[in-house]
Amino acid sequence: MLSSTLKTGLEEYHIGERIRALRLKKKMGLVELGQHTGLSPALLSKVERGRLFPTLPTLLRIALVFSVGLEFFFAGAREKPLAAVVRKGDRVRLPERPGVRHAAYRFESLDYPATERRFNSYYAEFFPASPDGLRPHAHPDVEFIYTLTGTLSVHMDGDEHVLEAGDSMYFDSSVPHAYRRSGGRTCSAIVVTAP
Repeated sequence: MLSSTLKTGLEEYHIGERIRALRLKKKMGLVELGQHTGLSPALLSKVERGRLFPTLPTLLRIALVFSVGLEFFFAGAREKPLAAVVRKGDRVRLPERPGVRHAAYRFESLDYPATERRFNSYYAEFFPASPDGLRPHAHPDVEFIYTLTGTLSVHMDGDEHVLEAGDSMYFDSSVPHAYRRSGGRTCSAIVVTAP
């Protein structure tokens, strides 16, 4: 079962409408398309009506019949200027690491519906230090942090950078770094990374 957020995101591509347009252009019925793809006409009908979203292998089967690539269904989907609104309750939450018992932080994506992003932005909450100690991580390019509340310590290359509310930091994120909330107060920040 797809969440309403995922369903809304997929609906914007109008995949079913694109398949129907290709089929009608070739003057092909659902039964004939089913014979070429090995998919049932009932399933194809649900896909065309937007009641079911195809998996990538299913979509590729359909694309091969019409001699188009997968990009046909996704490229050019945006006909209006890009504008992506993320409501507070719809944010996608990303834990520090899946299955970690004592997470040092949690990120919430602030821009996930925007396609072709040039950067990624997050609302981050930082938790008390883990009993396991700091867990450095690294990723390509750069990172920017703007502290909203509390005190945040960024550990990087043997140095500790303490950021109070209103402070910011820009750094090379390919260097291993770790975050730690300092003090007992809630600590939150806006984090921006370049992919």
